[in-house]
Amino acid sequence: MSKRSLNGTEFTAMVLAGAERLQQHAEHVNSLNVFPVPDGDTGTNMNLTMTAGVTELKNKYSESVGHSAGVLSKGLLMGARGNSGVILSQLFRGFSRYAAPHAELTPQQFAAALQTGVEAAYKAVVKPVEGTILTVAKEAAKHGVYYSRRTADIVELMEQVLAKAKETLAQTPDMLPVLKQVGVVDSGGQGLVYIYEGFLAALKEETTAGPVGVASVDTAQAVSRSAEPVQQTSPFAAAEIPVPTSAQSRLATEDIEFLYDMEFFINRQLGGGQDADFDEDNFRKALAVNGDSIIVIADDETIKVHVHSKAPGEVLNLALQYGEITQIHILNMREQHRELLTTGMDIAPMPELFADIPAEARTPEAPAVPPADEIAPFGFIAVSSGDGISEIFKSLGIDVVLAGGQTMNPSTEDFVNAVSSISAQHVYILPNNSNIVLAAQQARELLEDERSVTVIPSKTIPQGIAAAFAFQEDESADVNTENMLDAIARVQSGQVTYAVRDTTIDDLEIKAGQFIGIRNSNIVAAAEDLLSASKQLLGKMMESGDEIVTLLTGEDASEEDTQALTGWLGEQYPDAEVEVHYGGQPIYSYLFSVES
Repeated sequence: MSKRSLNGTEFTAMVLAGAERLQQHAEHVNSLNVFPVPDGDTGTNMNLTMTAGVTELKNKYSESVGHSAGVLSKGLLMGARGNSGVILSQLFRGFSRYAAPHAELTPQQFAAALQTGVEAAYKAVVKPVEGTILTVAKEAAKHGVYYSRRTADIVELMEQVLAKAKETLAQTPDMLPVLKQVGVVDSGGQGLVYIYEGFLAALKEETTAGPVGVASVDTAQAVSRSAEPVQQTSPFAAAEIPVPTSAQSRLATEDIEFLYDMEFFINRQLGGGQDADFDEDNFRKALAVNGDSIIVIADDETIKVHVHSKAPGEVLNLALQYGEITQIHILNMREQHRELLTTGMDIAPMPELFADIPAEARTPEAPAVPPADEIAPFGFIAVSSGDGISEIFKSLGIDVVLAGGQTMNPSTEDFVNAVSSISAQHVYILPNNSNIVLAAQQARELLEDERSVTVIPSKTIPQGIAAAFAFQEDESADVNTENMLDAIARVQSGQVTYAVRDTTIDDLEIKAGQFIGIRNSNIVAAAEDLLSASKQLLGKMMESGDEIVTLLTGEDASEEDTQALTGWLGEQYPDAEVEVHYGGQPIYSYLFSVES
């Protein structure tokens, strides 16, 4: 079939299909991380970012493509996580700016909107790197603009855009040497290709199930199949939703077996939860007795739970064994279904379509603005990856500490809310992770008309700690910024974790299961045991032998290994000053800081 224009209903269907296609393959995208470390999370970050956009779009349906694109952009912008998520949000932010005045887009306009998105994304990145998601988006949009002059069919145009995106993705190893070295394509570019595959599937009214054979998007397709065009006086006016024959109307309400859609957090620090042993596999099995669509994300302090259940009381009783329950949300999906049928809005997606994509809300609500004499001159936000590290930051005067471990990169909205919660004239943000800096900077840009915010681009926990130490309350914001930037430049950062696959990087052969040492952003050591890898790494970090060395022990580090390591440091580098602190970080057994 062919389409000569694209309206808001069809655009919504495309986005839903693209998001689901990405969700299906998020783990594959994660596996393409260049470093063979266990916390590669490009797919997870893109997935969570798309979920935030989809959630916003589902709640504010419109027949106008301009309005729908704007709604999507807002959701993506606030929910953006990680560098890939921020770039994705900027692609659609530019798209929405072009689409804003249009109720429908022609092929030429659709291509122009994609190109505007690329321009916005490139502007958002200080030093764009070719061979990444940026290049895939750029070449696909460029080809789309070229081909749009030769077709009047949106479907045919999207086929060409997708084909060019795939072609460019395959070329990314030739553009970025590190990709060729480890034998992978760019992970963010692969994520974008999955989204575009979903776009095309929705336009062609196909399922998004690929070779892995997972669920289709019949509900999303019903949006594009069933709705009749509606005339509007303004592209931003509320649309008169037609009453279609959709997947919802073909589903009997009583067929929704697991009818209670539940989301909540378990605070393990309260209610005796810290004394209970938590086995995630057993917890999932217990939830599955009367439920499905189960998602459990756990760390030492918090457990995020999502489940569709027939017995919500049993779910809550089960959860209470592990701590105090907070932020409880329970929806009756049969009731929702009846309301959709009654109001004629049954073109909305089924609640369970994206239920298994978690959407954390970890930051506090903004308090009322205090009197001027109670506002502090400075405030601080830092991202942490362990309870011990969080305590270190709090002891250094950090006002808000955000969790930033595996699959838990703070979103742009998390930073916005955190800034709003601090009563200070000037707020500093320490991202402490190279994959979080862009989200923090995006939050700063959103707040620039309201608050004074500076992002110190710390890319590691040791850099963040050094920056916090360098801060002086009696200095000006400019002087403090300069001092903190100087402090992070003087710090060498080291990390020890394990490899999840075989690879070769810079002539260093790495086998799956080996321990690896990362100096700043380069893998420089690999060994069969943790102690050997740690010694190799520290040996490369200790240049003069009289440095200040700090060891942050992770949750997997043993006291025996730590004592052996500090003893070795004392023998090999007697002039070095060595400190050991509990960090509690997952995945990374040790974090090292070396300062001259």
